[in-house]
Amino acid sequence: MTAKNLKNALLQEAVHGKLVPQIASEGNARDLLKEIRKERLSHGFANSYGICDGKNKKSKSSNLRSKSQISVTKKELPEITEEEISFEIPESWCWCRLGELITFVGGYAYDSHSFIDKSDYQVLRLGNVKNGYLQLSAKPVFINLELAEKTKAFKCITNDILVTMTGTRLKRDYFFTTLVTENDKNLYVNQRVGCLRPTQLIFANFLNWILKSKPILDYIFEFETGTANQGNIGSENIKTIPIPLPPFTEQKRIVAAIEKFMPLIEEYGKKETELKAFNEQIGTLTKKAILQEAVQGKLVPQIASEGNAKDLLEEIRKERLSHGFANSYGICDGKNKKSKSSNLRSKSQISVTKKELPEITEDEILFDIPENWCWCRLGEICNEIKRGKSPKYTDKSNFLAFAQKCNVKTGGIDLSLALYLDENSIGRYSEADNLIQDDIVINSTGGGTMGRVGLYETQVPAGIKGVYPDSHVTVIRSIGNINQHYLYYVLKLNQPVLEKCGTGSTNQTELKPAVLADFVIPLPPLAEQKRIVAAIEKLLPLCEKLGE
Repeated sequence: MTAKNLKNALLQEAVHGKLVPQIASEGNARDLLKEIRKERLSHGFANSYGICDGKNKKSKSSNLRSKSQISVTKKELPEITEEEISFEIPESWCWCRLGELITFVGGYAYDSHSFIDKSDYQVLRLGNVKNGYLQLSAKPVFINLELAEKTKAFKCITNDILVTMTGTRLKRDYFFTTLVTENDKNLYVNQRVGCLRPTQLIFANFLNWILKSKPILDYIFEFETGTANQGNIGSENIKTIPIPLPPFTEQKRIVAAIEKFMPLIEEYGKKETELKAFNEQIGTLTKKAILQEAVQGKLVPQIASEGNAKDLLEEIRKERLSHGFANSYGICDGKNKKSKSSNLRSKSQISVTKKELPEITEDEILFDIPENWCWCRLGEICNEIKRGKSPKYTDKSNFLAFAQKCNVKTGGIDLSLALYLDENSIGRYSEADNLIQDDIVINSTGGGTMGRVGLYETQVPAGIKGVYPDSHVTVIRSIGNINQHYLYYVLKLNQPVLEKCGTGSTNQTELKPAVLADFVIPLPPLAEQKRIVAAIEKLLPLCEKLGE
């Protein structure tokens, strides 16, 4: 069980009344709620009603409210319905709305022009309120004494519960709560930071913990509103949250139990994080080791009947010549990589046509390969090593989506952030520019992503007729009798090397196609390429499990 699950389980037990035993001498929550309502009336607050012991949550005979529990004043909050009571609570507990237990103070809309660099009066914004603590150093802003006095109604006091009311829609990355302590001085709430001020008859820290429990979060996020990206929760919905209320003394015992176990869970979480990081490291190192064994010819056995790569490379050269490509030469079997007597190329492997690529030198051969393998340059075995074009973008297009450098992720292409191509510029692109299955794509410019290698295996989204690389992406397509997946894994292993092969200024480096064409590749026979790929794709998922 994860630390997160343990924390949820602990709070689940607390909110259900199962974390500590009930003690009859501590009374019952119905009497406590009556006192709270009387106090609220004495301060001019309209009361609300609708409580239930929750024991028989679906029983039609369950009396959700008795006359003694109903205020004759105008109600602010709706009754609690049976449908809202999702679990049973002890007999000494009762249900009530959060709004009955707190006064809600909404944040003040401070003008950003009123903020100053430093003072004794800090304004709390969303980024300062974390789940269980204040991070006052996160982009702090301050106000002067005059504005602090003017907005003193929004000043936090001890035992206030702060809550964030805005975040990312559908991600539950807000409704964080934290308790204001006596050490938190001169803090003022900004808009979208709510302040829940509990009555003194409620143990504030009990509410603070209960609001973090899954049943409460499930309830409140049902009321989430907002745009496609931004989620909001309103104050009225917060006040209607059904709260399972225990007697006051039991509230304290519950908090004591939570705060006894929570440090242990946090320590467990640290160990869990360390273990996860270790496992991820093991997984990464194992992946690298598998790919290293693969490109050195050690992952699968060599089979004599599959021929040798020298003949394969010679066929490729002949095919390239037949299509009008100038050939290049300089291959080496690499077996004796440091031997001066090593014949790096034989006459049968040298083309008499004008060379495009330099010969492979002994210094470029970093390890031995099997006798039936050979070394070649990437440009020798590819039909295309081509950069994309600079596009014109539009907000929406039913014709083309664009894969840009930020879309090339580890192992593939993520089209979820792809931009759309302006249909008026389609004429600049040919059918050959469209990405096809198993294209290798490489980020070709800097900014922390240069050299990142991906394999295009993405399904084209509905309504999109093509996916085209922009000028930040280089596409590599091998010649027909080279396995594209093998080539991808070779380049993937060498991604750290490619990341350092950029040229250009400090601010803008780029990985040029000519540099990629020069890259030295260990080449096995085609049948062995396929067997290597099959072995890799069987083993890599096991490495992923190491990181879980």
